Amino acid sequence: MIERLFTNALLPDGTATDLAVTDGRFVAIEPDIVADEAVPRIDLGGRLVLPAFVDGHIHLDKSFLGEPWQPHRPAASLRGRLAVEKALLAGVRPAAERADALIAQAARLGTVAMRSHVDVDATTGLSHLHAVMSAREKWRGIVDIELVAFPQAGILTCPGTADILDAAIREGAEVVGGIDPESMDGDSEDHLDVVFGIAERRGAKIDIHLHEAGLPGIAQLHRIAARTRALGLGGRVAVSHAYALGDVDEPALDAVARALADAGVAIMTNAPGDRAFPPILRLREHGVRLFAGNDNIRDAWWPYGNGDMLQRAMLIGYRSGFYSDEDLGVALTMATTEAAKALGLEGRGLEQGAQASFVALPASCGAAAVAAPPAERLVFRHGIGLKLPD
Repeated sequence: MIERLFTNALLPDGTATDLAVTDGRFVAIEPDIVADEAVPRIDLGGRLVLPAFVDGHIHLDKSFLGEPWQPHRPAASLRGRLAVEKALLAGVRPAAERADALIAQAARLGTVAMRSHVDVDATTGLSHLHAVMSAREKWRGIVDIELVAFPQAGILTCPGTADILDAAIREGAEVVGGIDPESMDGDSEDHLDVVFGIAERRGAKIDIHLHEAGLPGIAQLHRIAARTRALGLGGRVAVSHAYALGDVDEPALDAVARALADAGVAIMTNAPGDRAFPPILRLREHGVRLFAGNDNIRDAWWPYGNGDMLQRAMLIGYRSGFYSDEDLGVALTMATTEAAKALGLEGRGLEQGAQASFVALPASCGAAAVAAPPAERLVFRHGIGLKLPD
C-alpha cells in the first residue's frame, strides 16, 4: 500500500516522474502512479528531485559558523596553524554548540548523512569527541553522523595519541584516522601500524588525511593499498585529499589507481582551490571510488564554505573541467550515492527500495543543478519533510 505520493517531479535526467513512498522507502518511481484517493499527495510543482546529499568529509569541531566573522590569520607552518586554531577556538562558543549550528545548516541544504573528523590527541584528549557526540545525539534520526578519531597533530610526534585514538574508538567513534605518516610523523610504517592495528583490533574503518605530494605521496598510497588488501579491509578504507594523485605522470597514476581499485580504497576530494587534486575521471576508469566532502568550513584553516554539498559538486566540476551532462553527473554522484557507498550507507538513491530521502529544487535536470545550484530546497527524510530538532 502506498502511504505517500509525490507527484509532478523531474528525475536527474529531466524526465517526468511520480514517487511513491511506504515505510520511508520508495516503492515506485515512474510517471502517473495510481493510488487510492485517501493517499496523501504532495505536488512538487515540476521540481527536480535529487538523492539527499552525503558529506563524506567535514570537521564539525572546528567551524566558526554562527560566530562573528573571524578574519583569517596566516601561519608559516602546520604547527603555527595549530597554534592559531587553538587561540581562536578559545574565544568562541563550545564545540557542541558550533557543531550543532553547522549540522543544522547542512541539513537545511539537503545533507542527511556525513562523516566528521574530530580532533583527538594527548593534549585535548577526548573533549572534542564528546562534544560532537553530544551534537550527534541531538540530530539522531535526522542526520546520520559517522565520527573519525582524527590525530590532527600527528601520532608518533604527539606521545600518548595512539592510546587516545584507541580510546576514541572504544567510546563511539567508528573510524580511526591518520595524517601524513611520513611528513608529519617521520615514520610511515609505525604510523600505519598504529592506524591499521586499531582498525583490526576494534573493527573500525579507516580514513587517512594524505597531503604528501608527488612520488612520496604515491608511495604512501601504495603502502595503504597493500595493508588494506592484506587485512581484507576493502570498502572500509578511505584516503582523504590524496593530492599526490594530481602531481604525477600517467604511468605512475595508472599503477597506483590499479592498486587502490584492487584493494578497495576510496578517495575523497573537495577540489581545493590552490592545489592539484585527484583526476576524477581517470581514477574512475580504473574502478577507484571517488567521493566528495566539504572539509573545513569557516574555521582557522580557511574562511570559505557553507555546508552545501550541491555547491561542492559544482566546485568539483568547475575545478575538474567538467562540461558535459555526463561529467556533471559524476560530480553529483560524488556528493550523493558514491559518498553514501564510501561511508557504507546502503539503500541510498532514487530507486525502488531505497530510503526515500531526497531534495526537491527548481532545476530542469541534475547537470543544471550542479552547474548553478539553486538556493531553494525542499528536503525530505524517509518521505517526510525535514523537521529540525528543538
